[in-house]
Amino acid sequence: MGNIIWLASYPKSGNTWMRALLHNLFTNAREPLPLNEIGGGGIRTGATNLNWFQALDPRPPAQWSAANIDRMRAPAQKVIADAHQGSVFVKIHAPVMHVAGHPTVNLSVSTGAIYILRNPLDVAVSFADYAGLTLDRAIAMMATHDLVVPRKGAYVNEVYGSWSQNVLSWTASPGPGLPVVRYEDLAENPLEALRKVTAFLRLDASPERLERAVRHASFEELQRQEESAGFIERSPAQERFFRSGKAGGWRDVLSPEQVRHIVAAHGQQMARFGYIPEGYET
Repeated sequence: MGNIIWLASYPKSGNTWMRALLHNLFTNAREPLPLNEIGGGGIRTGATNLNWFQALDPRPPAQWSAANIDRMRAPAQKVIADAHQGSVFVKIHAPVMHVAGHPTVNLSVSTGAIYILRNPLDVAVSFADYAGLTLDRAIAMMATHDLVVPRKGAYVNEVYGSWSQNVLSWTASPGPGLPVVRYEDLAENPLEALRKVTAFLRLDASPERLERAVRHASFEELQRQEESAGFIERSPAQERFFRSGKAGGWRDVLSPEQVRHIVAAHGQQMARFGYIPEGYET
Protein backbone atom coordinates (compact mmCIF):
# COMPACT_ATOMS: atom_id res chain seq x y z
CA MET A 1 0.00 0.00 0.00
CA GLY A 2 1.18 3.50 -0.79
CA ASN A 3 0.77 6.72 1.11
CA ILE A 4 -0.99 9.85 -0.08
CA ILE A 5 0.68 13.24 -0.23
CA TRP A 6 -2.12 15.73 -0.61
CA LEU A 7 -1.92 18.64 -3.04
CA ALA A 8 -4.48 20.66 -1.15
CA SER A 9 -6.00 24.04 -1.93
CA TYR A 10 -9.19 26.00 -2.19
CA PRO A 11 -10.28 25.89 -5.88
CA LYS A 12 -8.52 28.24 -8.29
CA SER A 13 -5.47 28.71 -6.08
CA GLY A 14 -2.75 27.20 -8.30
CA ASN A 15 -3.18 23.46 -7.71
CA THR A 16 -3.02 22.65 -11.43
CA TRP A 17 0.13 24.74 -11.86
CA MET A 18 1.78 22.89 -8.97
CA ARG A 19 0.84 19.53 -10.49
CA ALA A 20 2.38 20.57 -13.79
CA LEU A 21 5.60 21.61 -12.05
CA LEU A 22 5.83 18.34 -10.12
CA HIS A 23 5.03 16.17 -13.14
CA ASN A 24 7.75 17.85 -15.19
CA LEU A 25 10.15 17.64 -12.25
CA PHE A 26 9.64 13.91 -11.69
CA THR A 27 9.70 12.97 -15.34
CA ASN A 28 12.67 15.22 -16.09
CA ALA A 29 11.97 15.01 -19.81
CA ARG A 30 13.88 17.05 -22.38
CA GLU A 31 10.67 18.59 -23.67
CA PRO A 32 7.63 19.96 -21.82
CA LEU A 33 5.18 17.21 -20.94
CA PRO A 34 1.76 17.48 -22.59
CA LEU A 35 -0.57 19.52 -20.43
CA ASN A 36 -3.35 16.94 -20.63
CA GLU A 37 -1.10 14.27 -19.10
CA ILE A 38 -0.43 15.96 -15.75
CA GLY A 39 -2.73 13.46 -14.03
CA GLY A 40 -0.18 10.70 -14.63
CA GLY A 41 3.26 9.93 -13.31
CA GLY A 42 2.17 9.30 -9.71
CA ILE A 43 0.06 12.49 -9.60
CA ARG A 44 -3.60 11.55 -9.51
CA THR A 45 -6.19 13.97 -10.85
CA GLY A 46 -8.20 14.16 -7.63
CA ALA A 47 -9.79 12.54 -4.61
CA THR A 48 -13.33 12.98 -5.96
CA ASN A 49 -12.97 10.92 -9.15
CA LEU A 50 -15.87 8.52 -9.53
CA ASN A 51 -13.71 5.49 -10.23
CA TRP A 52 -12.33 5.41 -6.67
CA PHE A 53 -15.89 5.37 -5.29
CA GLN A 54 -17.15 2.83 -7.81
CA ALA A 55 -14.64 0.37 -6.39
CA LEU A 56 -16.73 0.52 -3.20
CA ASP A 57 -20.24 0.75 -4.64
CA PRO A 58 -20.84 -0.69 -8.13
CA ARG A 59 -24.32 0.84 -8.43
CA PRO A 60 -24.76 3.64 -10.99
CA PRO A 61 -23.50 6.86 -9.35
CA ALA A 62 -26.92 8.46 -9.94
CA GLN A 63 -28.24 6.09 -7.27
CA TRP A 64 -25.77 7.27 -4.62
CA SER A 65 -27.13 9.64 -2.03
CA ALA A 66 -25.09 12.43 -0.47
CA ALA A 67 -24.95 10.31 2.68
CA ASN A 68 -23.51 7.39 0.67
CA ILE A 69 -20.77 9.64 -0.69
CA ASP A 70 -19.96 11.09 2.73
CA ARG A 71 -19.45 7.56 4.08
CA MET A 72 -17.28 6.55 1.12
CA ARG A 73 -14.82 9.48 1.10
CA ALA A 74 -12.26 8.05 3.53
CA PRO A 75 -12.54 4.44 2.23
CA ALA A 76 -12.18 5.72 -1.36
CA GLN A 77 -8.94 7.43 -0.37
CA LYS A 78 -7.72 4.09 0.98
CA VAL A 79 -8.57 2.61 -2.44
CA ILE A 80 -6.24 5.21 -3.99
CA ALA A 81 -3.44 4.36 -1.54
CA ASP A 82 -3.92 0.61 -2.05
CA ALA A 83 -3.63 1.05 -5.82
CA HIS A 84 -0.12 2.49 -5.57
CA GLN A 85 3.28 1.53 -4.25
CA GLY A 86 5.13 4.27 -2.43
CA SER A 87 3.85 7.83 -2.37
CA VAL A 88 1.10 9.14 -4.62
CA PHE A 89 0.10 12.79 -5.01
CA VAL A 90 -3.63 13.48 -4.92
CA LYS A 91 -5.39 16.77 -5.53
CA ILE A 92 -8.00 17.75 -2.95
CA HIS A 93 -10.07 20.89 -2.44
CA ALA A 94 -11.77 19.79 0.78
CA PRO A 95 -10.91 21.22 4.18
CA VAL A 96 -9.85 18.79 6.89
CA MET A 97 -13.17 18.27 8.64
CA HIS A 98 -16.05 15.86 9.20
CA VAL A 99 -19.30 15.80 7.25
CA ALA A 100 -22.16 13.95 8.94
CA GLY A 101 -19.58 12.34 11.20
CA HIS A 102 -17.33 11.16 8.36
CA PRO A 103 -13.85 12.57 7.64
CA THR A 104 -13.11 14.38 4.40
CA VAL A 105 -9.44 13.38 4.67
CA ASN A 106 -8.28 9.87 5.58
CA LEU A 107 -5.30 10.61 7.78
CA SER A 108 -4.48 6.91 8.18
CA VAL A 109 -3.32 6.74 4.55
CA SER A 110 -1.78 10.23 4.48
CA THR A 111 1.90 10.95 4.81
CA GLY A 112 1.86 14.73 4.35
CA ALA A 113 0.44 17.59 2.32
CA ILE A 114 1.41 20.62 0.31
CA TYR A 115 -1.08 23.45 0.72
CA ILE A 116 -1.30 25.94 -2.14
CA LEU A 117 -2.65 29.27 -0.94
CA ARG A 118 -3.88 32.28 -2.92
CA ASN A 119 -5.22 35.71 -2.04
CA PRO A 120 -9.03 35.31 -1.87
CA LEU A 121 -9.42 38.59 -3.77
CA ASP A 122 -7.81 36.92 -6.79
CA VAL A 123 -9.50 33.60 -6.06
CA ALA A 124 -12.92 35.27 -6.31
CA VAL A 125 -12.17 36.57 -9.81
CA SER A 126 -10.81 33.24 -11.03
CA PHE A 127 -13.53 31.19 -9.33
CA ALA A 128 -16.27 33.31 -10.92
CA ASP A 129 -14.71 32.83 -14.36
CA TYR A 130 -14.27 29.06 -13.90
CA ALA A 131 -17.78 28.42 -12.59
CA GLY A 132 -19.60 30.89 -14.82
CA LEU A 133 -20.81 32.90 -11.83
CA THR A 134 -21.22 36.58 -11.14
CA LEU A 135 -18.53 38.00 -8.89
CA ASP A 136 -21.05 38.62 -6.13
CA ARG A 137 -22.23 34.99 -6.27
CA ALA A 138 -18.65 33.69 -6.19
CA ILE A 139 -17.84 35.93 -3.22
CA ALA A 140 -20.94 34.67 -1.38
CA MET A 141 -20.06 31.03 -2.04
CA MET A 142 -16.50 31.56 -0.79
CA ALA A 143 -17.95 32.85 2.49
CA THR A 144 -20.32 29.88 2.94
CA HIS A 145 -19.32 27.66 5.87
CA ASP A 146 -19.39 23.92 5.06
CA LEU A 147 -20.04 24.63 1.38
CA VAL A 148 -20.58 21.51 -0.75
CA VAL A 149 -20.82 21.78 -4.54
CA PRO A 150 -22.95 19.28 -6.51
CA ARG A 151 -21.40 16.32 -8.26
CA LYS A 152 -20.80 16.66 -11.97
CA GLY A 153 -19.34 14.62 -14.79
CA ALA A 154 -16.77 12.14 -13.56
CA TYR A 155 -16.67 13.52 -10.01
CA VAL A 156 -18.70 13.12 -6.84
CA ASN A 157 -19.98 16.14 -4.96
CA GLU A 158 -17.12 18.07 -3.42
CA VAL A 159 -16.68 19.75 -0.06
CA TYR A 160 -15.04 23.19 -0.27
CA GLY A 161 -16.08 24.86 2.96
CA SER A 162 -15.54 28.59 3.04
CA TRP A 163 -12.19 29.99 1.93
CA SER A 164 -11.25 30.77 5.54
CA GLN A 165 -12.46 27.39 6.79
CA ASN A 166 -10.44 25.61 4.13
CA VAL A 167 -7.26 27.59 4.76
CA LEU A 168 -7.42 27.31 8.55
CA SER A 169 -8.11 23.57 8.51
CA TRP A 170 -4.85 22.88 6.66
CA THR A 171 -2.58 25.64 8.00
CA ALA A 172 -3.57 26.05 11.66
CA SER A 173 -0.55 24.00 12.74
CA PRO A 174 2.11 24.48 10.07
CA GLY A 175 5.12 22.21 10.27
CA PRO A 176 7.67 20.26 8.28
CA GLY A 177 4.99 17.80 7.14
CA LEU A 178 2.85 20.51 5.60
CA PRO A 179 4.57 23.31 3.67
CA VAL A 180 2.41 26.22 2.55
CA VAL A 181 3.15 27.56 -0.94
CA ARG A 182 1.62 30.92 -1.76
CA TYR A 183 0.44 31.42 -5.34
CA GLU A 184 2.02 34.86 -5.25
CA ASP A 185 5.44 33.37 -4.49
CA LEU A 186 4.90 30.73 -7.17
CA ALA A 187 4.20 33.47 -9.71
CA GLU A 188 7.08 35.70 -8.62
CA ASN A 189 9.77 33.10 -8.05
CA PRO A 190 8.68 29.60 -9.16
CA LEU A 191 12.19 28.20 -8.80
CA GLU A 192 12.36 29.09 -5.10
CA ALA A 193 8.83 27.81 -4.54
CA LEU A 194 9.75 24.49 -6.17
CA ARG A 195 12.89 24.26 -4.03
CA LYS A 196 10.69 24.58 -0.95
CA VAL A 197 8.58 21.67 -2.15
CA THR A 198 11.58 19.46 -3.01
CA ALA A 199 13.03 20.13 0.45
CA PHE A 200 9.78 18.86 1.97
CA LEU A 201 9.88 15.81 -0.31
CA ARG A 202 13.57 15.24 0.49
CA LEU A 203 14.21 15.10 -3.21
CA ASP A 204 17.79 15.82 -4.21
CA ALA A 205 17.16 17.59 -7.52
CA SER A 206 20.00 19.32 -9.34
CA PRO A 207 19.68 23.03 -10.20
CA GLU A 208 19.45 22.06 -13.87
CA ARG A 209 16.56 19.69 -13.20
CA LEU A 210 14.69 22.29 -11.16
CA GLU A 211 15.21 24.97 -13.78
CA ARG A 212 14.04 22.63 -16.53
CA ALA A 213 10.84 21.80 -14.64
CA VAL A 214 10.13 25.49 -14.06
CA ARG A 215 10.75 26.26 -17.72
CA HIS A 216 8.63 23.35 -18.95
CA ALA A 217 5.74 24.25 -16.62
CA SER A 218 5.95 28.01 -16.96
CA PHE A 219 2.61 29.76 -17.17
CA GLU A 220 3.47 30.86 -20.68
CA GLU A 221 4.15 27.25 -21.72
CA LEU A 222 0.89 26.06 -20.17
CA GLN A 223 -0.99 28.82 -21.98
CA ARG A 224 0.69 27.86 -25.25
CA GLN A 225 -0.28 24.22 -24.86
CA GLU A 226 -3.86 25.06 -23.94
CA GLU A 227 -4.11 27.31 -26.99
CA SER A 228 -2.82 24.60 -29.32
CA ALA A 229 -4.36 21.43 -27.83
CA GLY A 230 -7.01 22.56 -25.35
CA PHE A 231 -7.17 21.47 -21.71
CA ILE A 232 -9.45 18.74 -20.42
CA GLU A 233 -9.91 20.48 -17.05
CA ARG A 234 -11.20 23.73 -18.54
CA SER A 235 -14.85 24.28 -17.65
CA PRO A 236 -17.52 24.94 -20.29
CA ALA A 237 -17.91 28.44 -18.84
CA GLN A 238 -14.30 29.38 -19.51
CA GLU A 239 -12.67 30.85 -22.54
CA ARG A 240 -9.26 29.90 -21.10
CA PHE A 241 -8.19 27.91 -18.04
CA PHE A 242 -4.77 29.55 -17.78
CA ARG A 243 -5.82 33.18 -17.82
CA SER A 244 -2.92 35.40 -16.71
CA GLY A 245 -0.81 33.78 -14.00
CA LYS A 246 -0.38 37.15 -12.35
CA ALA A 247 -1.10 38.12 -8.76
CA GLY A 248 -3.14 41.22 -7.94
CA GLY A 249 -5.41 41.20 -10.98
CA TRP A 250 -8.37 41.70 -8.64
CA ARG A 251 -7.51 45.42 -8.50
CA ASP A 252 -8.79 45.83 -12.06
CA VAL A 253 -11.96 43.81 -11.51
CA LEU A 254 -13.39 44.04 -7.98
CA SER A 255 -15.30 47.05 -6.73
CA PRO A 256 -14.38 48.59 -3.35
CA GLU A 257 -17.61 47.16 -1.94
CA GLN A 258 -16.72 43.65 -3.13
CA VAL A 259 -13.26 43.96 -1.59
CA ARG A 260 -14.85 45.02 1.70
CA HIS A 261 -17.14 41.97 1.63
CA ILE A 262 -14.19 39.62 1.15
CA VAL A 263 -12.08 41.29 3.85
CA ALA A 264 -15.03 41.23 6.26
CA ALA A 265 -15.56 37.51 5.66
CA HIS A 266 -11.92 36.41 5.65
CA GLY A 267 -9.90 39.14 7.36
CA GLN A 268 -8.48 36.93 10.08
CA GLN A 269 -6.93 34.43 7.67
CA MET A 270 -6.00 37.12 5.15
CA ALA A 271 -4.06 38.95 7.84
CA ARG A 272 -2.06 35.81 8.62
CA PHE A 273 -0.68 35.76 5.09
CA GLY A 274 -0.41 39.45 4.29
CA TYR A 275 -3.43 39.63 2.00
CA ILE A 276 -5.36 42.60 3.42
CA PRO A 277 -4.91 45.52 1.01
CA GLU A 278 -3.94 48.94 2.27
CA GLY A 279 -6.91 51.04 3.31
CA TYR A 280 -9.16 48.14 4.30
CA GLU A 281 -9.81 47.18 7.90
CA THR A 282 -10.82 43.79 9.28
